[in-house]
Amino acid sequence: MMTLRRSEDRGHANHGWLRSAHSFSFAEYFDPAHMGWGNLLVINEDRVAPGGGFGAHGHRDMEIISYVLEGELAHRDNMGNVKGIPPGDVQRMSAGTGVVHSEFNHAPDRTTHFLQIWIQPNRQGVSPSYEQKTIPIESKRGRLALLASPLGGTHAVTIHADAGLYAGLFDGTEQAKLELNPDRKAYVHLVRGELSVNGQKLRAGDALKIEGEPHLSLSDGRNAEVLIFDLAP
Repeated sequence: MMTLRRSEDRGHANHGWLRSAHSFSFAEYFDPAHMGWGNLLVINEDRVAPGGGFGAHGHRDMEIISYVLEGELAHRDNMGNVKGIPPGDVQRMSAGTGVVHSEFNHAPDRTTHFLQIWIQPNRQGVSPSYEQKTIPIESKRGRLALLASPLGGTHAVTIHADAGLYAGLFDGTEQAKLELNPDRKAYVHLVRGELSVNGQKLRAGDALKIEGEPHLSLSDGRNAEVLIFDLAP
């Protein structure tokens, strides 16, 4: 079964320096029908204006992934990490017993556009940690590249969660297929462009909640970038 949610049906917030679209209930946006999917709890599509950012704030017991689309995200935390996250990188922060961090767009004339993703961990109280990897564009071109999993990978970060995250770029005749365990859940988020997933046409910002499906077939892309989550039941 696939349940479509259009981009415009997400929650939206405009704080001046920050424009955000919430796939699931978050902060002042609350929708009891969209409280997460499996162990995927948050997908926020954030656009941070030049000079804007999130000041120091804390997290506990959460796997937090940042995926930058445009601009650069400056990260600083109390573990000593001071990093710039450009497009093409995936960043993972395991909050565990507690971490304090900030995120800013220091560019004077360019918006930072990124996805902030929260996944519920399968272990609480782990030591906080940070990881960042670059995903070569060729590994996503016309195929799905693993970005995050419990075992990590050459270009994948390691998460303390029963989940896998894939990304792909599709245009023209490029196609791909992902086998699924129908006893688990999956989630498709189209970052940009247009794409057909199991015959369902998606536009940028659209999403599919999936359960009971044996596979996903991706085709008919038009400058498409997609994220796919393999999730706990």
